[in-house]
Amino acid sequence: MTATATNAGHEAVEPVGSDDPTPSREVVLDLHRRMVRIRQFETEAGRLMEGGKLPGFLHLYVGQEAVAAGAMSNLRDSDQISSTHRGHGHAVAKGAQFRQMFAELFGRVDGYCKGRGGSMHINDLSIGMLGANGIVGGGIPIAVGAAFAAKYRGEDSVAIPFFGDGASNIGAFHEAANMAGILELPVVFVCENNGYAEFTALRDHMKLENVADRAAAYGFPSEICDGMDAIAVRAAVGRAVERARAGGGPTLVEAKTYRYYDHQGVKGLRKTYRTQEEVAAWREKDAIKLLEARAVAEGIVTEAEFATVWAEVDADIAESVAFAEASPFPDVADFALNVYSD
Repeated sequence: MTATATNAGHEAVEPVGSDDPTPSREVVLDLHRRMVRIRQFETEAGRLMEGGKLPGFLHLYVGQEAVAAGAMSNLRDSDQISSTHRGHGHAVAKGAQFRQMFAELFGRVDGYCKGRGGSMHINDLSIGMLGANGIVGGGIPIAVGAAFAAKYRGEDSVAIPFFGDGASNIGAFHEAANMAGILELPVVFVCENNGYAEFTALRDHMKLENVADRAAAYGFPSEICDGMDAIAVRAAVGRAVERARAGGGPTLVEAKTYRYYDHQGVKGLRKTYRTQEEVAAWREKDAIKLLEARAVAEGIVTEAEFATVWAEVDADIAESVAFAEASPFPDVADFALNVYSD
């Protein structure tokens, strides 16, 4: 199983163990389970939304699973991440539990944010999930702040802000990248380039073909990897994480990926901005199918073992949805709890 990643023409990043061209059975199973958990959580969330059972907006991560799984497989609970409006995948891959995830989507008191945050604001500080963010690019300076705190305290933890190609146009990205570069902070910027900023194609919102090229302006290296290949993402982010832990400063990793569903929901907002042929072509590169096919062909994992993972995840989802539906709504008497004003 070859982990392919191309450098963006900047300073080379030293390879680490995650670049092993024949990853272990344990690594393959870990990546696979993370991706299946994301896929099935999002699939069920989409079904519930279409059935009118979930309030608010829902930005599904289906198609991009390899990025969250590959990146998070390099991290410890003490490492911190910030996410985006499309944040369920990051939370699940970092270790968030289905019960609290679904309860939050249902707006129930047993959710991660006590039913107050909903889909776009899930967080769990115990696993280093600093939170999803409804503001494009809003989570980037938060992760850089976490990296600054780690360096200030002399800790070896690393922070990763996840963001899309569109967010790389936002001032918060450039200010945070500049600060990270100057202070040589232990942060790995992970751009999930799915080709669209909501409904606007990359070619229509920036002149550069690669977001990774922007790192050069702030004096740190970058790397481009196949965001539909969990092994490739694991390798690229692994090199960057190792560099950050060793005091080498930040790296920008750009993962070329794709979301199967529209910007919001399953059926989207009925805006025509990409073709069904394009979506179908990317589905042929599905990260989960790719990993399963490689592992079975090379005798690392059997089809039956993969099938067991799918069944176990589906059972977890069914139990968790039942738990969430039985969870009470927040008490109106607590309406002002944790609400602050100057």
